[in-house]
Amino acid sequence: MPHSHLIKPLIGDHYPMIDYGKGVYLYDKSGREYVDACSGAVTANLGHGMEEIIQSIVDQGSKVAFVYRSQFSNQPAEDLAAFLHERTGYPWSFFVNSGSEAVETAIKIALQHWQEKGRPSKRRILSRWLSYHGITFGALSASGHPIRRERFDSIIGDWPVIEPPYCSECPFGKTYPSCGLACAEQLEIMITRIGADNIAAFISEPIVGAAGGAITPPKEYYSRVKEICEQNDILFISDEVMTGCGRTGTFLALEQWGVEADIVAVGKGLSAGYAPIAATLISDNVMDPILNGTRIIMSGHTYSGNPLSSAAALAVLKLIESEKIIDGVDSKSTYLKNLLDKLKNEFPFVGEIRGRGLLLGIEFAVTTRKPGGSFTSAVVSAGVENGILLYPAAAGIDGRSGSAIIIAPPLNSSKRELEEVYKRMRSTFQIIEKSWKED
Repeated sequence: MPHSHLIKPLIGDHYPMIDYGKGVYLYDKSGREYVDACSGAVTANLGHGMEEIIQSIVDQGSKVAFVYRSQFSNQPAEDLAAFLHERTGYPWSFFVNSGSEAVETAIKIALQHWQEKGRPSKRRILSRWLSYHGITFGALSASGHPIRRERFDSIIGDWPVIEPPYCSECPFGKTYPSCGLACAEQLEIMITRIGADNIAAFISEPIVGAAGGAITPPKEYYSRVKEICEQNDILFISDEVMTGCGRTGTFLALEQWGVEADIVAVGKGLSAGYAPIAATLISDNVMDPILNGTRIIMSGHTYSGNPLSSAAALAVLKLIESEKIIDGVDSKSTYLKNLLDKLKNEFPFVGEIRGRGLLLGIEFAVTTRKPGGSFTSAVVSAGVENGILLYPAAAGIDGRSGSAIIIAPPLNSSKRELEEVYKRMRSTFQIIEKSWKED
């Protein structure tokens, strides 16, 4: 095998060479088939090889593939921003290339909002433990993901200050609903301790993804968080990079809690993996001081608002709309959950099954580790060998000791394809049951 010059996630390890994808399936160069049960990184919301989307990229590429945002606007970016306004109510969109960049931009805009209002002391960003907002320094500072923080802990910010809404392993030792939403009330305590005049914004994922395996808050949680933010004049940023664009059964996940954030980051499903793009959506309340002040948002990248990526995203969102794909997410979620419940009844190491829509998580009832890897990595590796792709997630109240995976197939998966996910997961778990025994 020739030497690879490409830096991969685990340098020197072997990765199958992908050839092509069609629908929920991927095929490597050897012809091996994989069920993409996690949409890559919870990204390929419409599966692979959608001709309508590919054609939109080809059509735009034949016109112009790149313009620099400080020199020109372009029609796909304008149309995408207009579509997002109509669909979400947010009148302003800032396009970037990744979820990390969308979060960075949200943070910068929150800080600038208060600067333009003449309140520069409001510069702290608060976040939660067991969260993941991205790998760039600002986004990583907001992330309460101990494993991903540790290498850079000396230079990133200590922004996570409150506990997650992790009802199955409540850090306060309480039980919902008698807990009185202690996890939300802790935000009020920390604001009092730090001082509201020093805090610009609070950021959270509606459903915890990579850092917690689809941890889902109680129904009153976000209304209380929003109330606390408003009472203390603090902006609320919702990181919907993983949950947005229909993944949970509504266009934005926060809709299910009846709450609107001041700033929203979306990505991943925005283009369903067909091109690199993400967006920061901004309310008039946040933008008004900037419009009445400098009229410049100090952010942006060379490829921001790229016409090719914008055309791909617009084609994805129009297809989701025209095919009413989001309308079918809840019924598919129920169907898939019922199948996963069979696994829980069959395998004792399957613990809590949680999540919303087609963002589901399984936390494993396993606490021991073996030399050379965790239970999660063993499950994911066995899945690859068995032709199913599963997304690893951290778990446990310390973000280290638990094991979890995310199951997030494309939103347009058929029932037959969901059944195939179940079958391959079951055979994967059978392999694990034979090979992995707790000490």
